[in-house]
Amino acid sequence: MESRVADCAALHAKGYNCAQAVACAYADLVGADKQALFAATEGLGLGMGCMEGTCGALSGACIICGLAKSGADLDNPTTKGATYKVSRRIVEQFAEACGATRCRDLKGIDTGEVLCSCPQCIENAARILENVAFAE
Repeated sequence: MESRVADCAALHAKGYNCAQAVACAYADLVGADKQALFAATEGLGLGMGCMEGTCGALSGACIICGLAKSGADLDNPTTKGATYKVSRRIVEQFAEACGATRCRDLKGIDTGEVLCSCPQCIENAARILENVAFAE
């Protein structure tokens, strides 16, 4: 798979929020409709509804991970455990690379020290997603 990190950055520069930038760049790889992903991730911007919670780029990566790894069997949902393990690896590696997972902490709202800018968070989330969820 060719890296889409630059695609994520381009979407963010176009006005997509962090979650949209990551999720929409990988839509076709997981058989998802880009417009539907754009709408579904719109409320995740600025740490989920501008509440400075979980980073949108990280949320977008975990959404794509779920779409990539889930068996999507509504009658027999047996793939959750395996998907959780992959998502956990994404979250752990993101926290290690960026220093936190909450938008508030990443932006240094309380400390005045920015741990990781939005463009860096998007780049890290995309790179980690590619290395973890699409490694096979």
